[in-house]
Amino acid sequence: MKTRNFLIWVCLLSCGAFAQDHAAKRPRILGIDHVSYYSTDLDGVKKLYAGTLGLAAADPIETGGSVRYLIGKQWVGYSPAPDPKAVNRLDHVAFATDNIAELRRYLAAQGFKSSLIEGRADHSLSFSMLDPEGYHIEFVERGSAPVPVPPATAVSRHMIHTGFVVHQKAAEDHFYQEVLGFRLYWHGSMNPGPDDWFAIQVPDGTDWLEYMLNQPEQMDQQRTGVMNHISLGVADMKQAQASMESRGWKPHGEEQAEIGKDGKWQLDVFDPDLTRIELMEFKPVQKPCCNDFTLPHPTD
Repeated sequence: MKTRNFLIWVCLLSCGAFAQDHAAKRPRILGIDHVSYYSTDLDGVKKLYAGTLGLAAADPIETGGSVRYLIGKQWVGYSPAPDPKAVNRLDHVAFATDNIAELRRYLAAQGFKSSLIEGRADHSLSFSMLDPEGYHIEFVERGSAPVPVPPATAVSRHMIHTGFVVHQKAAEDHFYQEVLGFRLYWHGSMNPGPDDWFAIQVPDGTDWLEYMLNQPEQMDQQRTGVMNHISLGVADMKQAQASMESRGWKPHGEEQAEIGKDGKWQLDVFDPDLTRIELMEFKPVQKPCCNDFTLPHPTD
């Protein structure tokens, strides 16, 4: 009888451990699905994205959206600014998963509240939440709609990262790294000292989120637009620049190609509300300033 009771006890412990492991399993997070911004000049946005960058436009699929510009299977969206005087034009950042329902259950088990799952016109499913910094974050499971073929004019077919200002790094690290499984890709600074940039890749892909650190609590619209940005990957910056120049763009002011502190060629352009769109080569051409990369680079 004692042996039987012992075996039952061992079985219950094993089943409990299995249930905990099963409950703790996180569905895959594959990359950036889209990023959305507010704008006070949608005609100027069209001139930049469809003209200079050569991207195809698509109808909005989110409530309140005005237009989307396709970057391969990803997109960047714009909608009218609810407050034209607000300095921050970032609406939300969305990451792709392959199991939206399970991811929502997983986050709830970790103590994070989110909206209900919604269906959209492209047959995708999504839910939204606030991260610890207060940013509006979405998770999206794509539907069966085919991915349009990018036009030959498209300067990029892959949004490789997005970034925003972070003041509460420890809280963001807990959410993105400990709970969601993001992994350190690279970190560095403009000058010797604490990190100004902290880049973490999604757990199941090469796209990354970039913390923009050491920024003041109060910033003007220009500085906020520089920090809260997206980055479009290109294989060859010279070719990308030539493509843009063929459609009338010329290097000027801050819009100049240069090698960044991470050793990669980059070129910034700005939308009418001063949001930065960074073109960046997939791989470095020289050693980074501060630290080596720790994970594979993205590709086209």
